[in-house]
Amino acid sequence: MLRRLALFAALALAGCAVAPSHGPPGSPDGEARRAGISYEPAPGRDAQTVARMRAVAPPEAATIQPARDGEDARLAAQGYVRIGRGRFPVERIGRDREGDARDEALRQASANGAERVLLAPPRDGVDAAWIADYYVRFRLPFGASFRDLRERERETLGAQGGVAIGAVVGGTPASRANLLTGDYVLALNGKAVADRADFQQQLQRNAGRTVTLTLVRNGETLQRAVKLGAMPAGTDE
Repeated sequence: MLRRLALFAALALAGCAVAPSHGPPGSPDGEARRAGISYEPAPGRDAQTVARMRAVAPPEAATIQPARDGEDARLAAQGYVRIGRGRFPVERIGRDREGDARDEALRQASANGAERVLLAPPRDGVDAAWIADYYVRFRLPFGASFRDLRERERETLGAQGGVAIGAVVGGTPASRANLLTGDYVLALNGKAVADRADFQQQLQRNAGRTVTLTLVRNGETLQRAVKLGAMPAGTDE
């Protein structure tokens, strides 16, 4: 009888064993989940969109650097798009343990296919945490930044609207069409460009098509054909 009871007890204990669960790539699980480590994709940057729009295959290891003022803008000028953010609470990664924070950020970057990482140290506060922003270089649909015209520029051009081209990323439609920083775009397919928002909308409506831009460069009016790429939601360039 005692032997049977012991056997039943062993079987009952075995039946209560639970296999550990694992979340999707980049998500916390086990001890990390309890400690509050998290990854939040940026809007419109789900794994499928990132895989479709990235310019190159994921690297073996991401490049990580401190998050400094203006660094995100410099990455954007090179065609990098933020795909998500990781959070590592100081309860798990101490304020002075930068090496551990870098290791965690690189593991999360690998799980999400990130190429570049900007790592910011914890700020003072109750909910302090290391913050990692992850970037991937996209096949940009246009490939140049642009801004509204200033009043003096409108007067010089004799135009009511338009945009000024800023940084042009190499290997993109804007670069292949020989657009240059300082060009003024006044029309797209013969339709006047009112401002930055209007130009963005026209680019979105013509994604994947070849468009003709009317621009002014050094006082000369030019026409440039640009073969636009696909444009996922939330893309600004």
